[in-house]
Amino acid sequence: MKQLPKEYYQLLEQLQAVDFVLVELTLYLDTHPNDQDAINQFNHYAKERQKFKNLYESNYGPLLQFGNSFSNTPWDWDEGPWPWQV
Repeated sequence: MKQLPKEYYQLLEQLQAVDFVLVELTLYLDTHPNDQDAINQFNHYAKERQKFKNLYESNYGPLLQFGNSFSNTPWDWDEGPWPWQV
């Protein structure tokens, strides 16, 4: 497996942390759909996730498949490691 810089792991950890927050807020909002503070937090972290996703993909390649991430030329889905392999 190719050697990755420590920034790769730091960015992946930031993405995972934001994903965790978004899952928890989603679960909370399922039972508290009118909580405006929670909705504001969700929207804030959704923007943060998009920022981290864009940064990750611009430096390390696609993060999600099935049209959720763009590919570079040439097709770069065969480049590893995949985020779930580290």
